[in-house]
Order: sequence, then C-alpha cells, then structure tokens
Amino acid sequence: MKLKKILSILLASSMIFSLAACGKNTAQSSGNTGDKSKETASNNKVIELKFWHSMGGVNGKAVKTMTDNFNNTHKNIHVTAQYQGKYDDTLTKFKTAMQGKAGPDICQVYDIGTRFMIDSGWVVPMQNFIDNDKEFDASQLEPNLLGYYSVNNKLYSMPFNSSTPILYYNKTAFKEVGLDPNKPPKTFKEIEEYSKKLVKKDGDKVSQYGFAMCVYGWFFEQLLAKQGAFYGNNENGRKDKVTQVEWDNNGTALNILKEWKKLIDSGSAGNFGRKTDDTKNAFTAGRTAMILESTACLGGFIKGVGDRFEIGTAYLPNLTETDKGGVVIGGGSLWAIDNGSDEKQKATWEFIKFISSPEQQVYWNSQSGYFPITKKAYDIPEMNEHLKQYPQFKTAIDQLHDTPVNPCTQGALLGVFSEARQTIEMNIEKMIQGNQTSEEAVQNAANKINDAIKNYNENNK
Repeated sequence: MKLKKILSILLASSMIFSLAACGKNTAQSSGNTGDKSKETASNNKVIELKFWHSMGGVNGKAVKTMTDNFNNTHKNIHVTAQYQGKYDDTLTKFKTAMQGKAGPDICQVYDIGTRFMIDSGWVVPMQNFIDNDKEFDASQLEPNLLGYYSVNNKLYSMPFNSSTPILYYNKTAFKEVGLDPNKPPKTFKEIEEYSKKLVKKDGDKVSQYGFAMCVYGWFFEQLLAKQGAFYGNNENGRKDKVTQVEWDNNGTALNILKEWKKLIDSGSAGNFGRKTDDTKNAFTAGRTAMILESTACLGGFIKGVGDRFEIGTAYLPNLTETDKGGVVIGGGSLWAIDNGSDEKQKATWEFIKFISSPEQQVYWNSQSGYFPITKKAYDIPEMNEHLKQYPQFKTAIDQLHDTPVNPCTQGALLGVFSEARQTIEMNIEKMIQGNQTSEEAVQNAANKINDAIKNYNENNK
C-alpha cells in the first residue's frame, strides 16, 4: 500500500488528534464493520476474520476506523472487530471460546497474559509469519516493544497498544511554590522534598497533595525494573519458567514499600486507592501536583485539565540515586490464533501487517497515545506535527528509547500475573493502612504468589 493512498484514507477518517483516556476501558465500541455475506466483484468468497479486542471509548473507535480501512483496501478479506470488555474479561471469554472451538482469529491480550498464551498451544507465533514473508522488515519494529513479546528469540505476538509509566506534574503549582517547572524530580528522594513544598492545607484538611501513586501492581513492577532487578527467577522466566519471585530476598521490594509508606506517612503524599481513575481524577482536579501514570493517559489529562494549569511530563523517577534500570512496557499485543485454516492464517497476517504499518501506527498514536510500534512512523510528517503540538508525548518516546533491552526491562513471564498483581496491591494497601509492616507485606505477598506459581507450573507441565 502506497504511503499517499493510506494517508488519504486516514485523513479522511480523522483530521483531528483525539485525546484519549487510558487505563481500564469500560465503554463499548460497536463490533460490526460490514456485511458478513459480502463477496468480491468476481464472486470469490471473502475470508471472514473475527478480531476480539479490549479497546473501548475513543480507542475503540480508532480500532474500528483502522479495521474499516483494512476492509476497504482488502476486498478479499473482511475483519469484524468485536469489543469483549476489559482485559481480564477478554481473556476469560477467549479461554471459554477456545475450549468450545469457537474462538476468534485474532485476539488482543494484555502484556501479563503472555505466558498463558504461549502455554495454551492455541496460537501461531508471529515469528512464523515473519520468517515466511521476505518483504516484511522486522528490523524497523521497536526493539523495546518486541523484547517483551519475544521468548528465545521468537516473537510470539505483535505489539499493539504499548505504553510505559511517566511522571506527570503540575507546572503551574511548581511555579507557585518557587520550584523550577522545567526541573521535575528525578528520584523519589526529590519527590519527597518537592511534595513537602507542594502540599496545601485548608485548616486540618489537605486540599492539594504533593504526590500520589495509585496502589497498582504495575508500578511495583516498574520500580523493580528501575532498580535493575528481576521480578522472578530464571531471568524473569526468559531462561526457563519462573518458579518463584526474587524480590522478597534481595531487598528491592522492601525498598519500594518503605519509600511508599514513608511518603504517605509524611502527609505530603496522598493515597486514592486501587482504582486508577481515582488517582487520575485527583490530578486533573488539582488535588495532587504529581502522579505516576501511563503514557497513554496524556491525551485524557490535557483534555481534562484544559487551561486550568500546565502539564509537565518526566521520566519515571529512580527509587535510589544509583538506579540504572529502565521501564517495562504495558498494554497489549495481537495474537494469531491457530484455527486450523492456512487461508485464515494468511489473512490474519495481512491484517496484522496492515495494523503495524507506519501510516496506521501514526493514526493509532494520535488517537490513543500508545507508542507507534515501528520506527518508520517518525518519518511521516503527521507524526512530527503531533509531537510539536503535544511535546509532552516526546518524554515517553525518549524514555522508551533510552531504556536498555534486557531481561529486567523485558518484563517477567508469569502464568499467574493477574493474580500476582492483585496480591501485591492487597498487601500494599494493608501496609499503607497500618495493618502490617513493610516486611510483612513483602513476605505475605511473596508466599502467596509463590504458591500460585507452583500450582500453575504443576498444571502446565
């Protein structure tokens, strides 16, 4: 597909960069993109594909637009995009459907579902398609994104919606207390110092905290990677399957929890619980001057804040002065499902190639805030114009490119990752509420997660 032709389709679909929200999507997007019975002019049968995804709201509309673009330019293939709910909902439905041999042809699965998808035996590794397609240039794909979904140098799924955490801060609030708005904190020690200056009180009540961080297991994982530490043994499950966590005995988890508790106990950092929306809403409402959140939240923040204050962005701060690690991508990827049909699998690859093209990735980034998965996206004028309009996005891109690709930043492969995150969150919450010490929180979480890992491995030999 020639560049000008694709761009004309995209520009006709949307000339305005929509500012997308992030986190756990709840709004449903219509799945039907056309008549399933349609045929080509030559009366050849059209190959029908089902694409299950978890993108609601603005992101869901963008998925529909890209799917429509594909259908309009590939008359012998028709893809029906179907919203299945949140990530956990989609994976649960997928498991049930595959057991009944009624699953989709393409499925979006979140990052922490990778180990399960590989173990399931239901997928065709993306590497198979790449190796057989001599025209596809995999070297143009972002290595940091490919790293997460590659095991033993084999790419299992195609990155789709990838993001990392960054620090968001209120530049206006910085100016009001004499802090340089162009010098955000680089460490948690500095976060503590800045927060004490930024906190505001109305009598005994805090009207603005200096900092807040949602009780979210993803942030725990990120701060491990920042320290250059593995989540699980066997190099995060990249050398062999994870059999137990590593952060309970090397002090890295304790570093995180002690710093977290110290910030909360200082009274300058707020705790808005485990729902990401509650912390995000606190930031847009001016109830906290700094937060950690996904890069994909920037559009929603800009729209929510309006002209009430200026938003700044910065790299995820180091937990200690000596941290030399990086960040781990979050989000999800596209999996090709082994449905026994070579014809459908070839059609699936055509759709995934189309979605991965620079032109579609520029559109996807402009609508959602997720990273383009191909480096060629930055050769397209529209991408550079977008970055000029919203320079805060460049922070996330620079952080991604500055992150070393190694087992620590590739992320852990864990068959029970969803359960593990909930366990981490529950124990952090108990610690914050004073119901257990930092040491107890680390040990209790490790014990429960290790038991879950053991059970999973025994059932997936």
